[in-house]
Amino acid sequence: MALMVAPIALSYLLFFWGAPSNSVNYGELIEVKVLPDVVLHKTNGETFNISQLRGKWIMLTVDSGVCNEACRKKLYYMRQVRLMQKNEMERIERVWLIDDAKIPENGIIKDFKGTVLINAKNSEILKEIPAKLSQRDHIYMIDPLGNLMMRFPKDVNPSLMAKDIKRLLKVSQIG
Repeated sequence: MALMVAPIALSYLLFFWGAPSNSVNYGELIEVKVLPDVVLHKTNGETFNISQLRGKWIMLTVDSGVCNEACRKKLYYMRQVRLMQKNEMERIERVWLIDDAKIPENGIIKDFKGTVLINAKNSEILKEIPAKLSQRDHIYMIDPLGNLMMRFPKDVNPSLMAKDIKRLLKVSQIG
C-alpha cells in the first residue's frame, strides 16, 4: 500500500511546497507581444517594416548610432551566435534599432555587414520593447510570427545564448 501511495504523496508535496524551478533557458522569457508593424527607414533611406522579416527568427538590439564598446560587443555576439547555428543560420536575421538620429560610421557598417540598420528614433516600436533598466542592455528575440518573446541579459554569455537559439530553432515548426 505504501508503494502505491508514495508517488501520489510526493507529487502533492512537490506541487504545494515547491518543485525545483530550474529553467532550461538562459534568456528570460518575457510576455509575448506582437510588435507594431510601423513604417521605419533603414539608414540608407529604404522603407522597412518588421513584417518583411516574417518567417525568420530575429535577434534585435537597440542602441545609439554612435555605438560604444558595449554596442559593438552586442553586434559581434549577434553575428557570432548566428554563425554558430551553421546550417540553420539562414533562419535568423539580425536587426539594430538605432534609437537616436546618429548614423553609424562606415567601419561599423562593414564589420557587421548583414545586420539590418533601422532608424527608430521616436517610433512606436521602441515603446513596445520592455527592459529592466535600459533597452540598450539587452539582445531580444522575435519569433517567426513577429512576437517579441525573449531577452538576453546585459553582458550576455554568447555560448549560452547560442544554446537557447539552437533549442528554439530545433523545436520551431516555422521557417
